[in-house]
Amino acid sequence: MLSTDPLQKRQQFAGLFLALGLLTEALCLIWSTPIAFVIFVALGGSFMFIGIAIYLYSLVSILPPPPAS
Repeated sequence: MLSTDPLQKRQQFAGLFLALGLLTEALCLIWSTPIAFVIFVALGGSFMFIGIAIYLYSLVSILPPPPAS
């Protein structure tokens, strides 16, 4: 279930990419062909990198709360 908070939305999106990357890498471990390694590195690694990058960007791009008056 997606949240309405922008930070949690970005973190859930990043988690989705990380889960896709882990799933891709787990499926590639079943195969024993040379193309499995290419998919493991290219597709699984790309999903993992995108997920980590989105997560780190979501932590850095948080706006500070407005000062209370």
